[in-house]
Amino acid sequence: MSICATVGRPIETRIDACIHDGFVVFEQPQINQSFFYHVLVDLEQTWSRRGQTGSQMNLNTALINRRLVAIPRTEAEQHAIATALSDVDALLGGLGRLIAKKRDIKQAAMQLLLTGRIRLPGFHGEWEMKRLGNHVAFLRNGTNSRAEVTQDGPVKYLHYGDVHACAGTQLRPNALPSIPSERAKSLARLQDGDLVFADASEDLAGVSKSVEMRGVADTETVPGLHTIAARFDKSVLADGFKSYLQFCSTFSGQLRRLAAGTKVHATNRTHIACIEMRLPGVEEQTAIATVLSDMDAELTALEARRDKTRDLKKGMMKELLTGRTRLI
Repeated sequence: MSICATVGRPIETRIDACIHDGFVVFEQPQINQSFFYHVLVDLEQTWSRRGQTGSQMNLNTALINRRLVAIPRTEAEQHAIATALSDVDALLGGLGRLIAKKRDIKQAAMQLLLTGRIRLPGFHGEWEMKRLGNHVAFLRNGTNSRAEVTQDGPVKYLHYGDVHACAGTQLRPNALPSIPSERAKSLARLQDGDLVFADASEDLAGVSKSVEMRGVADTETVPGLHTIAARFDKSVLADGFKSYLQFCSTFSGQLRRLAAGTKVHATNRTHIACIEMRLPGVEEQTAIATVLSDMDAELTALEARRDKTRDLKKGMMKELLTGRTRLI
């Protein structure tokens, strides 16, 4: 058995294997192998930062050989530390697999529910064809760049970068930058339920990226540079449901076919307005949105638990791999 590290990242092998010259090998280390693996994991960022640079980053054996590490005297203590850290790794692995499974389930649910291939209990009848341009008002947006906004100010400013950076489908203005009231005088104020698109994307997948606004009733918020703010008729598109339009193949497919540009793909108000698609009634839309938002909430909770577990492991490594906390 051996332990290999590549660009600072360790791999513990438990089978006979061949390697190429891009690896540094610790063959048959004279300490508990699993413990040594966790020592190398702890060193990963340090070695990654210090790796020589050229056409690619690499480590050299001299840098590694000079490194001093604290090692418990007994194999029993090494084994106890390795077991504790491996148990946390197993928990993280399980959470990662569960999150991936839940994401796949949500993706399948969106494909079925947003196309009407599967209907929720109590809903029936044909979906109606709608032309979105007949049911939307577009709002005036600002043109201020990131360099012109501040962190503190009376009016929140939604830049297209904030739309792309949002991990979810809905956005609250709390963490947005601000713009002085004077510069925002002529701009529209966003309302809860407004759908804001980024009008430019470096890839086609981001062409339909949008966020539905939430929590703006008590916070003045304006649409900013490279955004398209759309206020849809709530009797046609229900709050909550409209944030999932970007995942409707009919909606996103039409926008991507119309997108202009090569390095940057652009969309505009006309593109959005000309989209025609079948939509369920608002009651069914609300029911679909509730199912999908519940899935989103479950995923968010699992991801928070995973992140908390990662932080816990970091704390454990600081304590256990330095001897500040002893298990034996």
